[in-house]
Amino acid sequence: MRRAMAVFVTRRIPAEGMRVLSEAAGCRLQQWDSEEPVPRRELLAGVAGKQGLLCLLSDRIDAEVLDAAGPSLKVISTMSVGFDHLALDEIKKRGIRVGYTPDVLTDATAELSVALLLATCRRLPEAVSEVKTGGWTTWKPLWMCGYGLSGSTVGIIGLGRIGQAVARRLKPFGVKNFLYTGSRPRPENAAEFQAEFVPLTKLAQESDFVVVTCALTPDTQGMCNKDFFSRMKKTSVFINTSRGAVVNQEDLYDALVGGQIAAAGLDVTTPEPLPTDHPLLKLRNCVILPHIGSATYATRSTMAVLAADNLLAGLRGEPMPHELLL
Repeated sequence: MRRAMAVFVTRRIPAEGMRVLSEAAGCRLQQWDSEEPVPRRELLAGVAGKQGLLCLLSDRIDAEVLDAAGPSLKVISTMSVGFDHLALDEIKKRGIRVGYTPDVLTDATAELSVALLLATCRRLPEAVSEVKTGGWTTWKPLWMCGYGLSGSTVGIIGLGRIGQAVARRLKPFGVKNFLYTGSRPRPENAAEFQAEFVPLTKLAQESDFVVVTCALTPDTQGMCNKDFFSRMKKTSVFINTSRGAVVNQEDLYDALVGGQIAAAGLDVTTPEPLPTDHPLLKLRNCVILPHIGSATYATRSTMAVLAADNLLAGLRGEPMPHELLL
């Protein structure tokens, strides 16, 4: 970089990412050095006059933040594959480049999706609780029974990178059929699994397991609602590791309480974190995780390095490893 570039980092990130930034010539760093989200006031103050911003998916980067940064802000790098926390229209109007971190978290998120599916359909959290609270008294023929994958039909909403990785991991369990839906057929993605492209309604009706791995868009927001759940089998299991807003949580609650579906597993919710008194947390047939899809040490370190590399490349006027084209 020909001149000093001022950068604000909104959180404590893995050391490997900070090392990339701190060792870059001409990069002046300011960081909110905490595990907790940067307070709004500190974010607005920290971004002022900066050329670069490295943020996380929990940071709402809207017009107010962009105004606080001023015209000096040239690059935003988010340490996430999702970007619904960024006001993209405003960012585009101001000519700011955006970097993000796809691909690197695909395997970790797919692994978590399968783990959550298995934990939910085989009732593992319930079983652990029974052991700890004295509910385990003797062997019983129907006690703690759940649903298996062998011979089942799995419906995947969004057969992108993560959706394919989930299907790839589920196939050896003996899944009989894969269905998928999305904005358009993706035969090149589906061929490996002989997956059939179907309308959302048919996927709901025929799937024993529904796994949501799509992006959050205006079309997908609230897509899994009362009508969707009413079409699902009473023995079906619903899994969401995409974004919380894809699901109408009130409708999901009603479906679980009313026995319309058997169980649900969520790694994402609205809001995040979910309040501890939320009705979904009171249900034995709903497993909720704190958005840990990419939470392996290796994946988070790789994300941090990629976010740093994106930021520096943007500040240098070079192609980013992963730029979101606006």
